[in-house]
Amino acid sequence: MLYSAFIFGLISSFHCIGMCGPIAMMLPVDRTNETKKVTQIITYHVGKLTAYGILGLVFGLLGRSFYLAGMQQQLSIIVGVLMILVAVIPEKVFAKYNFSKPVYRLITKVKSSLGQQFKNKSYKSLFTIGLLNGFLPCGMVYVALFGAIAMQNVTLGIGYMLLFGIGTIPMMVAVIYASGLISFSFRGTIQKAIPLVAVIIGMLFIVRGLGLDIPYLSPSNMSLFVQPEANCH
Repeated sequence: MLYSAFIFGLISSFHCIGMCGPIAMMLPVDRTNETKKVTQIITYHVGKLTAYGILGLVFGLLGRSFYLAGMQQQLSIIVGVLMILVAVIPEKVFAKYNFSKPVYRLITKVKSSLGQQFKNKSYKSLFTIGLLNGFLPCGMVYVALFGAIAMQNVTLGIGYMLLFGIGTIPMMVAVIYASGLISFSFRGTIQKAIPLVAVIIGMLFIVRGLGLDIPYLSPSNMSLFVQPEANCH
């Protein structure tokens, strides 16, 4: 299921153009030295991937706790359902309930720190911009985090989020170098496809949790559950 993270990252990067595109275009890179500019952009993305890796670690640990509790099958189905709900429910509905209110102060501090980093062209500032950007609230990241939980493994949770982040890189780099080449109509078409992709990935997690004994897609119930004793038969 790791491959779904990269595919979702690639598709959702068109959503990122609207959310993170302005940040990418405002990066304090050296526009007179192409080589330095490339290394600075890479530094920014390394910072962002670091943030995603940390999130993958935290939510991978959460998924691991469900695994040890013997809830692998139920968790995979629940995660799939949540992915589908996040994809089909309009963002304005979530905004109305203001789920981020408990961490509003923290988000405000992150945004404030992010703004201060644009005054400096150092590699440290570019890394910090990417790191803070990765922690900003984003619906697509929430969906990816559900996937990290469903991995039920710390290493796979980190890997899932890193692959998601890597999937977003090509389009974000394109925004910096050739934003004018991507038409608004094309962006609109891809953005309409994002919920569909999220629904498909959610359905894959549901099928995985059903234990249909389909190799690589839906392992049997026996392999999904933690066994208290070794079964050598």
